[in-house]
This record gives sequence, C-alpha cells and structure tokens, in this order.
Amino acid sequence: MTALATGTPPDVAPTRRPVAARVAPPLVGYAVVAAVLLATGTPAVDLARFTGYALLGVLLPGTLVYRALRARPHTLVEDLAVGAAVGLVLELAAWAVCTALGVPHLLRLWPLVVVAPFLAVPRLRRHWRVTGHTPVPTGWAWSLTAVVAGFTWYLAESFLRPNPVLPTREGQAQYIDLAFQLSLAGAATHQVPPEVPQVAGEPLHYHWFGFAHLASASLVSGVDLPTVFFRLAVPALCALAAVLVAVVGWRVSGRAYVGVGAAALMFTVGEFGYENGVRQLFGTQATFIVWGSPSMTYSWVLLLPLLAALAEVVGRARGSGVPPVGRGAWVLAALFLATSTGAKASSVPVALGALGFTAVVLLAVRRRVPRALLGAVGLALAAQLFATAVLFRFVSHGVTVDPFSGLRPYVPSSGSATALVWVAVTVAFLLNLQLRLAGVLALVGVRRGRLEPVQLLLLGGALAGPAIYLLVGHPGSSNQYFVRAGFAFGVILSAWGYAEVLDRAALGGRGRAALAVGAAGLALLLTVIQLRHPATVGSGPVYGPVLPLLRWAVALAVVATVLGLLWPALVGGWTALAGRGAAVLLTGVLVAGAPGLVADAAAARRFPNGGAYAVVPMPASRVEAARWVREHSAPDDVLATNVHCRVVTDGWCDARSFWLSGYAERAVLVEGWSFAPRMVGRPGGAYAPFWDPERLSANDAAFTTPTAAGLTGLRDRYGVRWLVLDRVVTPESSALADLADLRFRNDRMSVYRIR
Repeated sequence: MTALATGTPPDVAPTRRPVAARVAPPLVGYAVVAAVLLATGTPAVDLARFTGYALLGVLLPGTLVYRALRARPHTLVEDLAVGAAVGLVLELAAWAVCTALGVPHLLRLWPLVVVAPFLAVPRLRRHWRVTGHTPVPTGWAWSLTAVVAGFTWYLAESFLRPNPVLPTREGQAQYIDLAFQLSLAGAATHQVPPEVPQVAGEPLHYHWFGFAHLASASLVSGVDLPTVFFRLAVPALCALAAVLVAVVGWRVSGRAYVGVGAAALMFTVGEFGYENGVRQLFGTQATFIVWGSPSMTYSWVLLLPLLAALAEVVGRARGSGVPPVGRGAWVLAALFLATSTGAKASSVPVALGALGFTAVVLLAVRRRVPRALLGAVGLALAAQLFATAVLFRFVSHGVTVDPFSGLRPYVPSSGSATALVWVAVTVAFLLNLQLRLAGVLALVGVRRGRLEPVQLLLLGGALAGPAIYLLVGHPGSSNQYFVRAGFAFGVILSAWGYAEVLDRAALGGRGRAALAVGAAGLALLLTVIQLRHPATVGSGPVYGPVLPLLRWAVALAVVATVLGLLWPALVGGWTALAGRGAAVLLTGVLVAGAPGLVADAAAARRFPNGGAYAVVPMPASRVEAARWVREHSAPDDVLATNVHCRVVTDGWCDARSFWLSGYAERAVLVEGWSFAPRMVGRPGGAYAPFWDPERLSANDAAFTTPTAAGLTGLRDRYGVRWLVLDRVVTPESSALADLADLRFRNDRMSVYRIR
C-alpha cells in the first residue's frame, strides 16, 4: 500500500528497461497460476489448450478492436487487459450467432472474422504493432504479480483443492450452487437463449452471459466443460479482474500506484473481522463469492472497463497525464453496458446510481449537468430497460423493496435497547463490508469535499452498492451483489485517498519502507491472532453473530487510541514521525481486513466444499452415469430422472437437485425446480411444490409404475429419450427392462433409452 506515494508524476516517464525485465512479472504471474492449476489436478494439455484459447480467441481480437477504438496508447498492459474484456464482449456476440444457427462447433473460427480485416485493410494493419506505450514502473508490475499470485493461492485452498473436476468417491460433497451453474453453462453449449436445464422448455429469465462465456471457452478450446468450470475459468477471470482494477485505477486517477493499491484492496484485503464464528455474515463473503458465483467475477471484468469509459465521458482527472481514449469511449461504454446487462443484474443499477449521483452533485454545485453526462445516463437507462424487459421479462427473482432487510435478522423485534442494537448492527455492517474503503473518507477530507467529476463517479458507485443492498431484500441474500459491484468503484477511490494522504506525509524512501514493513507486520499479527483464537458464536441473542466483530473492532480501536495518546511522545523521540500520524493510522485501518482471505482458506480445511454454506452430496456414481449420457446422447435430447429433492422431510421437498443437468449437459424433464424463475412469488417460495403436477406425475410413473403408453407419452409429448434412475431413491422396476433398453449400469445408477 505504501508504494502509492511513489506514483510516477504525469510528466515523467519511467526509464525503459530491458525486454527480459519487462516481461518477467507477467511470465512469473502466469507460471504461478499454471503451477497451482497443475498441482490441483489440471491436465497439462487442457491448460495449454485453454491458454491458446485465451490468447488467440479472446486477447488477440479484443486487443486489435480496442486499439482501433482508443485514440492514443497508454500502457501495453492496458491494451491487453481492456482488450481481453473487449474480446469477451465480441465472443458473446459470436457465440449467440453460431449457437442460433445451430453450428456451435464453428465458434472456434470467430476470431478470424476480426483478424482478417486487420490483416487486409491497410488502415487497420498499424494496430498489430503499436509504439509509444508508457513503460510501467517495476514496483507496479511486481506488486500486481504478487496480488495475482496471492489470490490464486487463496483459490487453490478454498476452491480448487476441495473440489475435484469429477467426484472420485461416493461421499463427495459440493457447494449447492455449483452444479446448477455448471448446468447453465452446459445449456449454453447448444441453446440461445439458454432454458432452465432442470425443467425442459422453461424459459430462463436470468443473468446468464457469464455461463455463455464458460460454454464458449469449452467449445473453442476443446477442453471439457467441468475442467473449464472447476479449474481454469475462475483463476483466469480473477487474474484478469485484478489486472483491470490496476490499469483502470491508473487511468482514472493518473497515478500508477493507485491502480495497484486498488487491486490489493479488492483481491488481498478481505472482510474485516471475517473469522467471527459466522460465515456469510450479512449474507455475504467477498472472497467466497468469486468461486461460489463465478458470474460475479465475470461481471467485474466488464464493469471495470465500463467504469473507465464512463470516467472519460464524465471528465478526466486534472493533470492525469494519461492519454485520452477519445470518441471510442462512447462505443466502449455502449458495448460494456450492453454486456453487463446479462453478466450480473447488479452491475447496471450500480453504474446508473454512480452516474445519477454525479449528475445530482454537479447540478447542485455547478447549476448545470454536462450533456455528455446526460448522454451516459441515457445509455445506462436504456441498458437497464433492456435487461428488465428482455432478459428478465420483469421477473424480480425475489428482489423486493424491503429496507434494512439484510440487517434485520440481527435486531430483536422488541426491547428497550432495540435502537441501540440497530446502531451497533449498522456499525458492524459498515466495518465488515466497507472498512477497506476508509481511504474514501480520507480523500473527501483532504480535498475538503471538493471532488472532481471522476471522483464523484467513483464515490457514487461506492455509495450505490451498499445503499441498494440496504434498500432491497432477497430471501437468498442476493442483494449482496450490489455491494460487490460497488467495490469496483470504491477500492479505486479508497486507494486514491490513501495516495493523497501519503503525499501529505511526504515520506522518503526509508520512511516508505518502514511503513510497508509495519503494515506487513500488522497484517501478519492480526492474521495469527484470528487463526489461533477464532471467535465462536453459540446460542444467544439474535445480535450475537455481530458481537465478535464489534469486540475485535473495539480492541483495535483501544490500541489505536493508546498509540494516539503516545504519539506526541513518539514524535518527540523520533522527529521523522511528525506529520505522519494520519498515514500510519490509515495504513492500519486498510490492512485490518488482511486476515480475511487467510481465514477463509483455513476454514476451507475445516469445512471443505463450502462447509457452513449449503452443500449437497455428489456421489461419483451419479456423475459417472450423467457423463455417460452426455457422451451417448444428442444435445437436444431430454432426460428424465427420479431424483428431485436434496432433502425430503414430512412430504416437504427441497428441490435443489442439479447434478444430472449439470454433468450430463442436457435438459431434464423435471429435476430440481427450486431455482426456476416462476417459483419466485409462489406460496412457499423456492420450496413450493412443482407447478405442473401432471408432468411430474408422468415423469415419476416412468420409474415407479412404467407402462408402454406412459413411456411413449414421455417420448412423444415431452421429447424424453433417456431415463436416469437412482436405485437408492426408487427401487428399479422389473418392467423397465421389457419396455426400454438398458444402456448403462453401475452400483447405484441405471440408464435406459426409450424405444
């Protein structure tokens, strides 16, 4: 963090270094990621194929298009990082065309559509070789490499090691959402738009663009979809998001180390007081969410360059020294807004909130709103209307206006101290999820509230995320994703504020080194304490889960207060500390959440495969049968199964069963229906009975009391071609062997083909 004070002034370019020194950081970063993937069971040939896909199928065409859109080059790493994001946008369009035409196997040829014009048209050829890039500072490059390497280690411990690509034992457990997400990617390999895989023919009003990316990665690279999903895609998207935070932070602030500091705040510093005995406090955990919901990371990859484009439209930082994007910023904004609509439903509302906040403040201060800003608001409104009307078809997925619903579970409904508890819980929420944004308050203080338009944009996004979280409610805590979207704005502004505090401290080289060592030492100390003395929460008041976090905050506040009281004496003994108290305090505050990733990785050993999060059994025998069906069926074949419920209690069915559609990559007549959009708003919510009793009855009769007429009806009316039977759930009827062809059998499963 302390390197933020050494950002290269806009008018001074770093000294150009030898080629070997310039390429060493990215090569080391790739080597670390590759080594982790290989060590966690990724086949080397699949890693090579995926790397080739990323370079030739995403990075190359996207970079060429980005260079054609932006006016002047800044850094090579910006060209490549933003170019990769543009490549993902183009990939989505190519996927839609190829899949709609019924030729998804031709998707691997789509980069030629972009590359060919850049080879044939003389005006476009110049974008192959660009000169005039600003060299990146050595410390910037290696710091960013360390961020990527550290977060990849976290992914290895929390996600990659506990989750094999394919289950190898009957007792395998898996986080409940993963098979569902895999099923969406499987549907996207042959459907546009994808349907609900667990209920054949049911429309999917959902943000599914990220799963189309996973499908495209598999189709283009030739790597099996589970390997893409459980190994390659998440580390790649996280690494790209970290690099994008760094380059976008540099671009919008004009300070190199603001970008890398923001990357550290987003991908190294975790939630404050994370290991408090309650995982998913306030329904969320940022570090967990990057693999528990890979669409969140995919949305960051699109939201960050959107932020950069909007910053160009709103107004560049004074004296930034970064070359402008030019008119291409409007094209980029439109592209990333359009793609963000279906990447994550939280992205566009937060971006719209950021733009609206900026417009309101400028109107209040300057008595006018720039037309460019109004144009950006119009674009964002159009994108939100498209998402609401076309993608989601006005389905809310359970999101309702319910102020403070995320905090209410921790507040007693009555009692004389209820108001005080509300205050305490609100403070806990802000500390838990927003402490890493403390630099925002510092920036506002240093600038005495006089922020530039681009800083207002960042502040608006940082406020919009938690504000929407507090305004709306969701039974599955999905309102947390608005907070995550706000992070993309907030960490950049927080790092910017930290940089300006360090500027005022005017630290020399030795001072910066001392502050860096102190920050690392504090982070290590806090981590050791939380690992050795994790808090536990037993039975008690409803606000009990927030008490460990508040006690931890009070303890640190006491230490900070004592240090503050002793500061004059320390300054008297060491005059170099004079005027540096604010920098020391802010450094301590920003690293206070450093134990978060380490604690989450350590918890993964105690609670594998999601642990305290909901898990489902994923027996190897089930997956073996599903994979056999995938290899021996057509993409449009429909399956039927006798497995619907994760848990059955007194006739109540927890219908979150997704294993067959996930690993077979085929639509199932009726599997688990809890996540189908139409379940939202029904009595009983996601756990209500299936809405079509006739279909469910016909499905189940095929396994319990099969008849020739019943199987013919499934085939002719619903398109069912395969019956996948779990004999642990339903005994195998002897009549099935006479009515259908037994094609696969293991110790648990039987697969029949309807004649």
